[in-house]
Amino acid sequence: MSTLQQETKEDLATVEHIHKAFPTSEWWRTAVIYQVYPRSFADANGDGNGDICGITERLGYLRDLGVDAIWISPFYPSPQADGGYDIADYRDVDPMYGTLADVDALIETAHELGLRVMIDIVPNHTSDEHPWFQAALAASPGSPERARYWFVDSPGLPNNWPSEFGGPAWTQVEDGQWYLHLFDRKQPDLNWENPEVRELFAGTLRFWLDRGVDGFRIDVAHHLIKAPGLPDFDGDWDAYNRGTLPTNAAPFADQDGVHDIFREWRAILESYPGDRAMVAEAWVTPHDRLGRYLRADEFHQAFNFDYMRATWNAEALRQQISATLRNTDAIGAPATWVLSNHDVIRHATRLVREDQTMAPWILEATEPQPEIELGLRRARAATMLMLALPGSSYLYQGEELGLREVIELPAESRQDPDYIRGGGFRLGRDGCRVPIPWEKNAPAFGFNSSGKSWLPQPEDFGTYAVDQQHGNPESTLELYRRLLAIRRERGLGNAALALVNLGPDLVAIDVTSAHGTTRVVLNVGHVPWTLPRDSRVLAWSACGETMEVLPPDCAIWLA
Repeated sequence: MSTLQQETKEDLATVEHIHKAFPTSEWWRTAVIYQVYPRSFADANGDGNGDICGITERLGYLRDLGVDAIWISPFYPSPQADGGYDIADYRDVDPMYGTLADVDALIETAHELGLRVMIDIVPNHTSDEHPWFQAALAASPGSPERARYWFVDSPGLPNNWPSEFGGPAWTQVEDGQWYLHLFDRKQPDLNWENPEVRELFAGTLRFWLDRGVDGFRIDVAHHLIKAPGLPDFDGDWDAYNRGTLPTNAAPFADQDGVHDIFREWRAILESYPGDRAMVAEAWVTPHDRLGRYLRADEFHQAFNFDYMRATWNAEALRQQISATLRNTDAIGAPATWVLSNHDVIRHATRLVREDQTMAPWILEATEPQPEIELGLRRARAATMLMLALPGSSYLYQGEELGLREVIELPAESRQDPDYIRGGGFRLGRDGCRVPIPWEKNAPAFGFNSSGKSWLPQPEDFGTYAVDQQHGNPESTLELYRRLLAIRRERGLGNAALALVNLGPDLVAIDVTSAHGTTRVVLNVGHVPWTLPRDSRVLAWSACGETMEVLPPDCAIWLA
């Protein structure tokens, strides 16, 4: 179909209304939340590791970006076997990051700037250096100390469960028992059938709520309860990773008992003033299973990972938008959209990889470096679509700069257990965790003043630096600022949505609020789309190109 034919047929396009407006005063229903990975955001003391004071110093940048809240990944005492997700004390701060007083100051400053603060809770496992696990190792089989974890007797491996980071999910201790770890062997799984475990985390939630946090992101919320008897997993592991197998088919995931835990937690949050919220990291499929986590007495939000997995295909994107909104609307919950985080390949790289159906956290060592320019072009367009969708959205630090996945990190620099335990066959997640650039000509690109960096930054990061993009209307940073301002001005977060059929390679939506209708068009095909003659361009992802047609791999907001 020619571009002229597309324009002529636009008035005949079919419109499918799939979501009604949901006016609300609850901040979490429409918020844009920015994830801070603290080790890689900003380093105030120059030791090469980001810290709490560094975050506090940059809060003005986040306010000016236009986000509503920040989510900070773990900063607790940890041996850093898994990037801080192996926690030795849930109620303190690792000296690498600062002190409790530093966290208090961050929360106070953020609130003064109008930003809410969410933090990570990691309930599936502790560090093997946590006092509880050290006590379990010192105790005998059958003891109360071991009952806090999954210790079992078995002549061989207790079952066939795999570790996320390679190898079996079981390690044997000196007395012959085995303990379960769905992740690294330095991350033993807690036994959530044990009342002491539940008491530990109820107290932890209250500890941080008392300090003023506005909510929590709950790590691997779907893993807490295991099937009785710990049976073998007889499913297809590759299908499980790709999300084509119902998650609860695995006896270590999405078991119905998890919901009792989260009802208890919701009640704790409801007992505090200020509209506190929690979001589930639950890699759960299909949508109706994920919806169980979003019932009125459980989570406020759950990351929409099915949308993150969607390929660069118009029909796939339309299906995910439609399925998401239909399922969340059915239970009165907000949709929660995300494209990148600290666990997956940055979407500026992922959207041009050869096999887009591969799990977004799996980066094979043999995978070639995707085309950087095309990746950024698609990333900008994908973000334009996501930020127009009703509900809440999450951004990952550096995506507003257009950062790519750093695939070329040297082997000796990599620290992710996914790389180490996997024997180097998978590159792991270090490439999305490289410290972000602030100033092109400063040491460590402005990450600190010393030039130290816990992961090496590639030479081209200087071109992405904040000071190079600030004030440049065609930069990715200014695009994000513009989109977030328009999103707020036009009330897109709680607007109605209709799918518009403009052609097989176009994802088109009408987002309607009291401020009017915003038409969003994403072109994933190979043919430009001619803009309607009477349209007014609000925002546009293409750089240095005419606004008469929408080129391939670009998106536009029209009024």
